[in-house]
Amino acid sequence: MGFSSNLFISTSLVDMYGKCGDVFHAHKLFDEMPHRNVVTWNSLISGYVNARNPEMAIEIFVVMLNMGGVITSHTLSGVLVGCAQLKDRKVGGQVHGLCLKIGLGLDVVVGTSLIDMYSKCLDVEAAWKVFDRMVEKNIKNIVMWTSIVGGYSLAQMPKQAMILVRDMLRWGVGANFLTYNCLLSSFSFPEDFNHFKQVHGRIIREGLESNHYLSVSLMTVYSESGNAENFLRICSTVKIWDQISWNAVIAGFAKLGKGEEALECYSKMRQKGINVDVYTLSGILKAMGIIAALEEGRQTHGIIFKSGYTSNICVQNALVSMYAKCGKIDDAEKLFLSMEEHDLVSWNSLLAGCAYNGHGNKAVGLFEEMRRTIVKPDLTSFLAVLTACSHVGLLEKGLEYFDMMRNDDFLEPPKLEHYACIVDLYARAGYIHEAESFIISMSIKPGPTVYKTLLSACQIYGNKEIAIRNATKLMELCPYDDATYVLVSNVMATGGYWDDAAELRKLMHSRGVKKQPAHSWISSKKKQPDLILSREMTAVC
Repeated sequence: MGFSSNLFISTSLVDMYGKCGDVFHAHKLFDEMPHRNVVTWNSLISGYVNARNPEMAIEIFVVMLNMGGVITSHTLSGVLVGCAQLKDRKVGGQVHGLCLKIGLGLDVVVGTSLIDMYSKCLDVEAAWKVFDRMVEKNIKNIVMWTSIVGGYSLAQMPKQAMILVRDMLRWGVGANFLTYNCLLSSFSFPEDFNHFKQVHGRIIREGLESNHYLSVSLMTVYSESGNAENFLRICSTVKIWDQISWNAVIAGFAKLGKGEEALECYSKMRQKGINVDVYTLSGILKAMGIIAALEEGRQTHGIIFKSGYTSNICVQNALVSMYAKCGKIDDAEKLFLSMEEHDLVSWNSLLAGCAYNGHGNKAVGLFEEMRRTIVKPDLTSFLAVLTACSHVGLLEKGLEYFDMMRNDDFLEPPKLEHYACIVDLYARAGYIHEAESFIISMSIKPGPTVYKTLLSACQIYGNKEIAIRNATKLMELCPYDDATYVLVSNVMATGGYWDDAAELRKLMHSRGVKKQPAHSWISSKKKQPDLILSREMTAVC
């Protein structure tokens, strides 16, 4: 039609190609244009940002600067989004300097993008300075407030995020589902649960509980906090069952330790023809590890080959963990060695698998190998290697690792489970008195697991005096725990103190404590849900 040389139509075409993800044709058309305006440049920059190619977006911006192009707030906003994608604080700071130089530092679009960039680069202090200056000038909107709330959420600072939302409401800016979604994502520790319930109450009052994205976030937090009842209640309110919803419910059941339920949801998701992604596969592999569903794990491994996710490190880690939890250490190790790179989760998955499946010496060797890499062990790594040392009787090595962990300034202090491992280490070696002395010297208050470990050793070695002293403390901590009474009673009975054991059973009865019946389970192929594998996928398996 002869419009190919028209600047406005060609610019619209560049914008269209960019928004459709076809940056190749967008850039080709851009190069063929005899004339360009600022909108043309902005469209190409935004196209590369939308295509998750921020390096190219920044490169085009630099070319634009060198050619003396006019810069607008939308130009800077696009480049800052690219810096946020790269998490490049240095380049983002340079763009911020340019914003101030050309007088756009207080523009609401630029200011919001700056806050978002600094937040995603985890520089909350810089994000706050930009935000504070904008508020002082009475420049504020819901997007800007949501960006700073998101910054504090990314930095895992829920109290500050909640204060910001409260201030936002006082300024007369109403929170929307994105604001609450950012706030909910900041709750990741048990002590945050009371704050989370307050926010949930606010969401209900504002009639936002049925919002699709908020439902998913609520499910995630309730599952992470171990609250199965509320998790199931939120599940029942979900109206849109898309990939995001299914991923959340599968991951939620996995976190709650309900592997069979997660497997059923995965089967329904496949039946409805919804595509799986990295999050689906990671969640279901975790669930399969919980219930040792090896056959289903192997089938899912085949789906991973077919889907092209074999090189994704999150999926690789989930596979290593699944095989390790199913007792297939050789398969887990083979996968681990085939990975091009290893992160902390990779090492911990294989370490834990070796430690809990009786491969103690292999776990110790793996830990020593890990220490020679750039990946530094965390508390989970130390817990695995201490468990391994306990299982194979490496007392001196275990004590060495415990001192190493305790004296590392970059690590958090040891948790109760680490102390319980050392008690178990002493007890398995027959050093009951040393184990008791260690408990007395603990820098934190001993928990039930510590005392139960010592009492189990007393049952084996028949030490009534130590058993009585520590049983009293355990019963004070857990007066209604049936396992505590049974354990102490067994210690007495093993030592021949039948009258004491009988008195303990009477005390248990008088307090209304009932022993929970033991149970075991087996996997039946008839009851396992079909994973809806195609003939090609089965062949890959």
